[in-house]
Amino acid sequence: MNRLHLHLLSDSTGETLEMIAKACLSQFDEVETIKHFWPMVRSEGHLDRVLEDIERRPGLVLFTLANADIRRELEQKCRRKGIPAVSALDPVIDALTVALGQRAKARPGRQHALDEAYFARVDAIQFTIAHDDGIGWENWEEADVVLAGVSRTSKTPTSIYLANKGYKVANIPIVPQSPPPPALFSLTHPLVVGLTTNPDRLIQIRRNRLLSLNQAPETDYVDEDSVAAELAYARRMFADQDWPVIDVTRRSIEETAFAIVKLANERIELAS
Repeated sequence: MNRLHLHLLSDSTGETLEMIAKACLSQFDEVETIKHFWPMVRSEGHLDRVLEDIERRPGLVLFTLANADIRRELEQKCRRKGIPAVSALDPVIDALTVALGQRAKARPGRQHALDEAYFARVDAIQFTIAHDDGIGWENWEEADVVLAGVSRTSKTPTSIYLANKGYKVANIPIVPQSPPPPALFSLTHPLVVGLTTNPDRLIQIRRNRLLSLNQAPETDYVDEDSVAAELAYARRMFADQDWPVIDVTRRSIEETAFAIVKLANERIELAS
């Protein structure tokens, strides 16, 4: 197994670098990666302290630095020590410079500015947390998206992921013994999406959940016939309401969220 010290060096929070590194590393097998995070590097003194550690544990340096002087010092010192250093955003910024005909603003952490979009995202997260698992149905009309599905179809994590993208999301569990409030069927503003999954996979997830809670692993919650009836009930509801349906069996949270965003955008385009 290959072993790599990966130094992620940023003049901001380093979130962008972490996402880039994660996406790229997923393309390689059998790699033991030891990540070292160096956020908020905005002075030469701070950079020197970071470089001392990088020299002790050499590997690959990925960086996003807006300050030209600090960037130049990093590149020169890494070059002298034979440590590869790569600017993660340069190819994209160069392409945008050509396409837009203007130079990029060298402002650290500009994507984290406290602008209108930032506060809208915070508002979306607060709304989503307050409307999880069927709570607050009186306010569902204010949502951008409402997710419906039987228990353990990833409604909550998908909701939180979408909220971080700025969508106000509510979610409701579909339970045959406890029908949802009538308000669910009269919504006009939110996009209502049904989530479904393979029954065998659902039973496995539910059984693992029960075991993690030290509860009896054999109940109607994981009974094959009961689960099949539960899913059939939800699918009939989705079909009767003509809601779009996403099968989450083989989808990650990110993939499910992307599919929902695509549906939301298509809905906006049809309405315009």
